[in-house]
Amino acid sequence: MAINRVPVLKRCRALGLEPAYLGYDKKSNRTSARAGKKMSEYGLQLREKQKAKFIYGVLEKPFRNYYKKADRMKGMTGENLMVMLERRLDSVVFRMGFARTRREARQVVGHQHFLVNGKPVQIPSYLIKAGDVIEVREKAKSLQRYKDILEVTSGRLVPEWMDVDHEAMKGTIKELPTREMIDVPVDEMLIVELYSK
Repeated sequence: MAINRVPVLKRCRALGLEPAYLGYDKKSNRTSARAGKKMSEYGLQLREKQKAKFIYGVLEKPFRNYYKKADRMKGMTGENLMVMLERRLDSVVFRMGFARTRREARQVVGHQHFLVNGKPVQIPSYLIKAGDVIEVREKAKSLQRYKDILEVTSGRLVPEWMDVDHEAMKGTIKELPTREMIDVPVDEMLIVELYSK
């Protein structure tokens, strides 16, 4: 299995991205070496794609598959792509505040700590549907790890398309998100332009 071992702050700096979108509250004091340089059109498109891949922790092949699926769906391809990435189980777990970072969300899902509609799911890329109930498994609820996580994430804003009960460690998807509800700084139109060449 391919694992992304790139240092997070270094990659954020290169992509001009705030580490907060990944759940990190650290700040990098250095500036990118390419900060003032003008970028080509292709460079801008590629950077937006790399940004989306890095934020959601998706590698090239699955990302391309998401794009193809989004292209076949009704509506705008770019918006469909962003909604699909946001619907991944690891992303939903992060948004609900059951993980401090997106990488941690991927890890706890892989360790089978979550139930979707009462069934254990350990696939981070599992796509959530409207009405799904996501909860922490009984034996994982007592772990010190989740007490620590909830302490850190209690102040985090939960998106309006989900309903979360931190006491019961449970959340419900009220509706699928629209592009306006997703606060990720990615220009998906540039990604569509890149892939449609």
